Amino acid sequence: MGGGPAGLLLSHLLHTSGIEHVVLESRTRDEIYRTTRAGILEASSVSTLVDAGLDRVLREGDRHDGIALRFDGESHRIDLHGLTGRAVWLYPQTEVFTDLADRRAADGGDVRWQAEVTEVLDLGTDHPGVRWTDAGGAAGGTERELRCDVLVGADGSHSTCRHTLPESLRRHYVHEYPYAWFGVIVEAPRSAPELVYTASEHGFALISQRTETHQRLYFQCDPDEDPSGWDDERIWGELQRRVAGGDGFRLVEGPVEERSVLRFRSSVVEPVRHGRMLLAGDAAHTVPPTGAKGLNLALADVVVLHDVLTTWFARGGNGRADDDLLDEYGRRVSERVWRAQHFSAWMSRMLHSHPAESGFEARRRVAELRTLVDSEAGRRFLAEGYTGWGPIITEGAM
Repeated sequence: MGGGPAGLLLSHLLHTSGIEHVVLESRTRDEIYRTTRAGILEASSVSTLVDAGLDRVLREGDRHDGIALRFDGESHRIDLHGLTGRAVWLYPQTEVFTDLADRRAADGGDVRWQAEVTEVLDLGTDHPGVRWTDAGGAAGGTERELRCDVLVGADGSHSTCRHTLPESLRRHYVHEYPYAWFGVIVEAPRSAPELVYTASEHGFALISQRTETHQRLYFQCDPDEDPSGWDDERIWGELQRRVAGGDGFRLVEGPVEERSVLRFRSSVVEPVRHGRMLLAGDAAHTVPPTGAKGLNLALADVVVLHDVLTTWFARGGNGRADDDLLDEYGRRVSERVWRAQHFSAWMSRMLHSHPAESGFEARRRVAELRTLVDSEAGRRFLAEGYTGWGPIITEGAM
């Protein structure tokens, strides 16, 4: 269940392993493509795509060897590649989705768009399944039923699969943040060659990129902020005052084409297996966007899940002893998930002002940033977390 990047990558990998499967996705392909999401890929994520034969990221993605931390009106570059041997790629999630959707279509993949799942069936048995309704056109949808050996919930943060886990077995760890991001896409050339993470007395701002002609920018706001109440002049005024400093750095301005508010939330669901249902990606965990971990965690989940499922099917895929093999998936991804939660929460708290924070806390956060950039060990810790953990599989993606 789920036809976003996680579900489609798993579909592609299962196809290469000769494992028959069906993908059910409630949205249309165009609806998913038009959903603006993260655009930073870790080196291991790039390796995963390249090893799967999806190498457009190397041709059209924008490799970044560093980021900047900006505070007290000055920018401090973190040399990601120099500190870790790794880079990250600016490559929008919409393009990752396009690459995977195009490949599944070219390979004749059974991806059913506008397939609305209404019920998950018989999780405690050897043949779980779902009831779902197809699009049906003007005449309305037709209810269908599908049975399977394994059901994978890669159906996002509002996962139907996750909510079928028995309450008595489910542990849900959640943290809500008291701030959000006001995000805009603007028609303007880049203001900086790499991403700029800014902490100021007026709040956080992130100077990101999209293409040579468009920028993706964010600034900290209240979670209940109404984006329709902000005109272009007010948006640019807020962004400019947050990045202002003695070095004269200013943003290149242009028309605001899109605006939205992105809420912050950290969550982890455990366990990620119940019977023969397994959760992956946002269905199992979400992170705030500060550390650029959401999509990367989802892709890492899928690589491990594919490996576990391949072994499970090779051993026959039946019998309770074999089903215990499926628990290996949760054991293998848990450490990375919690590392990413820590890193994302740490970056968020260090860079954002809390609505009720004291003057002491505000000054302490600046001291933390200063200590970080003045220490090679501190810069390395940030670089290791930002570029990701685990081996780099493909030399060309370094």
